[in-house]
Amino acid sequence: MRSVLVAAVVIATAAVVHAQEVSAWKKPPEPIASLITAEPTPDVSLSPDRRFLLFTSHEALPGVDVLSRPHRKLAGLRIDPATHGPQLSVQTRKLVLRSLADGKERELQLPAGHLGTAVWAADGEHIAFTRAAEGGRELWLVNTRDGACKRVPGITLNAVAGAPAQWCPDQQTLLCRLVLPGEEPALPIMPAGPAVQETAGGQKAQVRTNPDMLQNEDDCRRFEWFARTQLALVDVNSGAVQNLGAPDLHTGAEVSPDGNFVLVSTLHRPFSFQVGWHDFPRTVAVWDRLGKVVRKVADLPLHEQVPIGGVPTGPRGIDWLPVAGHVLHWTEALDGGDPKAKVPFRDQVLVLGDLAGEAQKWFQTQHRAAGLGFGSDGRLAMAREFDRDTRRQRVWRFDAGDLAAAGTMLYERSSQDAYGDPGQPVTELTAKGQALMRQRGSTLFLTGQGASVDGDRPFLDAWDLATGQKQRLFQCAAGRFESIVGFLDGEQQRVLLRSESPTEPPNYFAVSLAGGERQALTQFTDPALQFTSKVRKELLHYQREDGVALSGTLYLPPEWQPGQRVPTFVWAYPLEYAQASDAGQVRSSPYRYVRLAGISQLWLLLAGYAVLDDAAMPIVGPVHTANDTFVQQLQWNAKAAVKALQERGVSDSDRIAVGGHSYGAFMTANLLVHTDCFCAGIARSGAYNRTLTPFGFQNEERTYWEAPQIYETMSPFAHIDRCKAPILLIHGEDDDNQGTFPIQSQRLYAAIKGHGGTARLVLLPHEAHGYRARENVLQCIAEMVEWLDRYCKHGRQAVEAGAARAK
Repeated sequence: MRSVLVAAVVIATAAVVHAQEVSAWKKPPEPIASLITAEPTPDVSLSPDRRFLLFTSHEALPGVDVLSRPHRKLAGLRIDPATHGPQLSVQTRKLVLRSLADGKERELQLPAGHLGTAVWAADGEHIAFTRAAEGGRELWLVNTRDGACKRVPGITLNAVAGAPAQWCPDQQTLLCRLVLPGEEPALPIMPAGPAVQETAGGQKAQVRTNPDMLQNEDDCRRFEWFARTQLALVDVNSGAVQNLGAPDLHTGAEVSPDGNFVLVSTLHRPFSFQVGWHDFPRTVAVWDRLGKVVRKVADLPLHEQVPIGGVPTGPRGIDWLPVAGHVLHWTEALDGGDPKAKVPFRDQVLVLGDLAGEAQKWFQTQHRAAGLGFGSDGRLAMAREFDRDTRRQRVWRFDAGDLAAAGTMLYERSSQDAYGDPGQPVTELTAKGQALMRQRGSTLFLTGQGASVDGDRPFLDAWDLATGQKQRLFQCAAGRFESIVGFLDGEQQRVLLRSESPTEPPNYFAVSLAGGERQALTQFTDPALQFTSKVRKELLHYQREDGVALSGTLYLPPEWQPGQRVPTFVWAYPLEYAQASDAGQVRSSPYRYVRLAGISQLWLLLAGYAVLDDAAMPIVGPVHTANDTFVQQLQWNAKAAVKALQERGVSDSDRIAVGGHSYGAFMTANLLVHTDCFCAGIARSGAYNRTLTPFGFQNEERTYWEAPQIYETMSPFAHIDRCKAPILLIHGEDDDNQGTFPIQSQRLYAAIKGHGGTARLVLLPHEAHGYRARENVLQCIAEMVEWLDRYCKHGRQAVEAGAARAK
């Protein structure tokens, strides 16, 4: 009997090994492999005082060894325990500071490593950096006058739950979160007992499927240990450290504009196993500079019971009015946070001017309050409200200096109308470091993408609120893509411009708005230019059968010749629209440089494929019921795209494949199930069984129990027996996205295999929802090229004939 069992195990093991592929890392063909790992052009940052440019050079991708470092998954966070911060990514190679006055450059002598984003002082005199190190984050300061770099001794920063360092209004002090001494709580060899949850009748908590939640009491204790921090004020000149209050689970701290108080947000128990730390109970209080509580503003409960599509009750968005001394404002729901409630006003905004007094109502909004911005004069306030049912937005003007004054509606529009988008206000840092709308008298400045039927043409407008008139200061010329980075002076005469074309990589210029004179500030090159300069790019316009206008950006490979038909890859992501006129608008530009990086589908161009990128896949209809026709609308979109490619003369009917990432992967599987438009598919990090996301997904707010037929109809898993085309499934084995757990791809693969279909499942080690590691990115692109070479390059008929011969 023993020998029989051993033999059975050996046979079973052999079968498993035979079914799996064991191999070394793959690389795509050259030149793709070399270009993926080539160092990218530096990132560019303009100092708030407009005197400097900071160039940051970094490696293209981290190694898988970086992603495989031990980390803790706690309360929606992924914590590197050695550095008291988030998981590490790319390393910074070099930092160069350039003076815009004379062009002189200094290479900053910071140790190479994993540096945080540069935190500029508003006066441009200093830059603060954090550097990941064992035990926590180091604090480094750069003096821009001489480029001197120094580490602040004795400071170890905690970056677990928020920014570890920020400038105070005096721009000479940093408010920091310090790591506390001690050892991480050890996991017991034997658990103290089971993890128990209980819900009382009538208490609804319709929570979507969140990853990396706390699982038990041991997780709770470890989360508390990592998130606990000591607030401290650090003098950048002397290095003196003043502790502020007692250590606690402080997740937010903001110094008042007059520098006398600190608004502190502190988590407390009970925690949740269903939602992340952002939704844990918290107190929000005002402290003085000695850490004494002056006013408890709010004690907010656990946010498990927020209605789908709703907001929490009680104060939210608590913050200082930016120009006043120490005046608070916040928003409160008037509808219980429930978007289905029928009420005359959904939200109200309140102001607390006297920390010992009562809050005063400022204004109410008919729809959900959606943001409040302030002008640099200290009085102008711009408020937005949003109607989720119609996707319409209203923008109002209020006077922060006269709370009794009625507001004036500046405009109302569809938030999905790209062609009518007036743009967003340009912001600037004040001397105290507050990001406010750039205001000169009654004039604001707006930048936007300038969407049009011919593609995006970014613009800069001056908007006089007193007269309502707008003056166009700049618009991108036809044939290029140019966007405003920021102003280079206080008089709106010169701007920093980022400019590119299909054959020129992005570079930066100082431009005179009056005369148009340009001064080149960078001369970045791209190692892929010899290939990308030969890529042809155009906007493809077409229409689906119900009349909705569609478009996509068609890229033709470097060696393509007019009249030649080549295998084609359609890459898309479905988006919901309330009205057809918005769905058909173009939201891209044919004049941008072809940027190849990371896991971009555009690498396929160098393997000989045409790519229809961002092919429109609109789902049009009322917000609550648009998905009732999801599958039908996908079919219309796909058929229209395939027809347009054939009529354009670049594609054959049996050499068109489709792919997408996340919701685009969900779309891909649905198209292979419900159409015969495509010879193959590539689906990355998708969700395919909607019963595993029962409390809604994407913009679907009905639960499974409210619309079971919709969940089944939209789930390609439920209909996978109809799938005849080969599908490549790629998934990060450590996916951290809501709803796209790796089991989604694993179960879909098993279902395809169980029905005799053709599929390949690739799980990328240590990867989350997007793929970052060098080895995994190379593997991903190699898999995509190989799959299309096998099932698309030579056409569906050739593949079927080969399969028949093999049988």
